Amino acid sequence: MGDPGLFTPNSVTWQMHGDPMMWVAGIRALHLQALHPRAVRGVMQNSDFRRDAWGRLLRTADFVGTITYGTTEAAEKAGARVRKIHSMLGATDPDTGERYGVDEPALLLWVHCAEIDSYLQVARRSGLRLTDALADRYIAEQRVSARLVGLEPDAVPANQDEMAAYFEKVRPELACGPEARAVDDFLLRPPTHPLLVPAREVLWRRVAHLAYAALPPYAHELYGRPAPKPATVTRQLRATGTLLRCVPARLRWQLPPKHILRAIARLGPGSRPAPYKLGRQLAILDEPGRVGRTTTGGGRGRWGTAG
Repeated sequence: MGDPGLFTPNSVTWQMHGDPMMWVAGIRALHLQALHPRAVRGVMQNSDFRRDAWGRLLRTADFVGTITYGTTEAAEKAGARVRKIHSMLGATDPDTGERYGVDEPALLLWVHCAEIDSYLQVARRSGLRLTDALADRYIAEQRVSARLVGLEPDAVPANQDEMAAYFEKVRPELACGPEARAVDDFLLRPPTHPLLVPAREVLWRRVAHLAYAALPPYAHELYGRPAPKPATVTRQLRATGTLLRCVPARLRWQLPPKHILRAIARLGPGSRPAPYKLGRQLAILDEPGRVGRTTTGGGRGRWGTAG
């Protein structure tokens, strides 16, 4: 048996991050992260977002794949690289002239929470059935990824209640400034080759609009567009999730950088991510009195693809 890595095949993270809806969740996270002026300013002042947005998205996906499915050594090295890069970057507040580092704990925490909340919300609303205990377990597991980017795990939300309290506390700091508008515009209408414009309109815009629609109501308010009805968005997420999950996992996992396939080769076929596996562990993972609670995804007492 090879090194199972930081999360191992027994984690919620291992099963959930192999789902194709994580790409939709990643776009939602970018929309949400852009609403923190200091955080998004750090991105815009240190990279040409519009010219390198695809590269940035793919690098983020590679980082998540490495720390989820890679060896312990690979995950720790990936975290060290991110921390080193962040330690060398700073941003300037145009209103006050203040210079600050992009590795401020408050900024790292915002990026972390926006990402993890997006993964969890999209997963549950698109048909992956997680009990509340499993959702709490996932958030707690992600304190490992928070440590890798430079946060103290104890300062990071460990369950849904703590995550909700964090967002309530940080909301007064959020705003839709010029940088957020630039990110929003790119995500909804990314520049592309003229020959690919029809494909962008048919495929990308549907995915991007769905990711945007999945934002919380206060985010829609900040962006200045009416919030769609949550029930309508949930139906669209479930339909999209059902469609994408019809694509054989082995085919989906062939896309570079093939983290999951390499993990299976390292650990054996029993490590293959499959949501139904967590249903076997509910007696261990569920807290007393929480087994069988209805979840956002509509499930009861187990986690699996909605039928």
